[in-house]
Amino acid sequence: MALLSQKPQSNLNLLLISLTYLLYFGQLGVLVPYLGVFLDGRGFTSEQIGELFALITVARILGPNLWASMADKSGKGLGILRLGSLLTFGTFCLVFVVDSFWGLTLGFALMMMFWTAILPQLEVLTLNCVDSDATRYSRIRLWGSIGFIILTVIAGKAIDMFSSEAPIYVSAGVLAVLFISTLLINEPQAKPAKDKNTGSIWHKAKTPTFLMFILSAILLQVSFGTYYGFFALYARDLGYSGQATGFFIGLGVAAEIVIFLLAGRLISIFGIKWILVISIFLTALRWLLLGTVAEFLWVIIISQLLHAFSFGMTHAASVKFIHHYFGKAFQSRGQALYISIGFGVGGAIGNYISGQLWLQGAGSQQAFLFSAVIALISMLSLLLVRSKNMSASA
Repeated sequence: MALLSQKPQSNLNLLLISLTYLLYFGQLGVLVPYLGVFLDGRGFTSEQIGELFALITVARILGPNLWASMADKSGKGLGILRLGSLLTFGTFCLVFVVDSFWGLTLGFALMMMFWTAILPQLEVLTLNCVDSDATRYSRIRLWGSIGFIILTVIAGKAIDMFSSEAPIYVSAGVLAVLFISTLLINEPQAKPAKDKNTGSIWHKAKTPTFLMFILSAILLQVSFGTYYGFFALYARDLGYSGQATGFFIGLGVAAEIVIFLLAGRLISIFGIKWILVISIFLTALRWLLLGTVAEFLWVIIISQLLHAFSFGMTHAASVKFIHHYFGKAFQSRGQALYISIGFGVGGAIGNYISGQLWLQGAGSQQAFLFSAVIALISMLSLLLVRSKNMSASA
């Protein structure tokens, strides 16, 4: 039961859900850009950083499906969301008492396992509260982007003012407030699913349409490995301060906010397939620019503006596709499959390979060119799918 009593569709509840998105993605705005800086400050090599990122990302493979299965069977998605938030905060705090490679890997892996309980349930809750309205969903989801910007800039400035340890203190505070925010929100009363449930999600997941979609999602996340793992270190090597890096990342997410406001309309005009194809092509262009001419400030600015398509449009279109493709009977597990396989498998592979290619910065060009090629393959895999098979009514 929520600590504040309000209807799930009320403006207050939607505001609280927006706050939860702000905090969730704000936390990502601290750890995604700066975890590599934190680990580098503790003396880890680029190979170790890549391996640690890959190992903790593996937790995203099994975690979402476990939590989503519990949510679908129990009908208590909000309870799973709250439990995941609490356990994430508790396990993250292990970082203050361990310092070894395997100690930190275990701490972050446990945190990631519980972290995966949050987003799929939050997505389902939000879409149910707005009756699957893509425009209203995008307006709520953009608060996650705002949170990402705010916390990225704060953490970058904190690194300049204090040390590379600053991100973990910022993260601990954000996670504590995130748990509190989940106690305040409410969810719609569960309704019987209109779809006849055959008892297994695999009758939908094993279709050619979904298999090509998830292959594309995996490859897209593989391509992100270099950016997520090493962009902050790359910017530092190019001579930019932590605060400047924070502004670069914030610029990308600001562009993402704009695209989220337009996402619902663009998806209805172009369709899910072509939104994904165009966005992933622009992602490949983004990695190519970073790998070849990143010494120019204008190149970094353009590449960050392309984040609107690399993440913003691909995420909005993918969530829309999953929500309708699997229907109410399997919506939590469908979102979990997307998160666990796409982000988990793809992220782990991308983090490991980029760590091997980076070579303390000497292999930065090769790493980004690898990402560009992988993104192109991701785009090509979607061209094999018929547009009508990826429509919202599929």
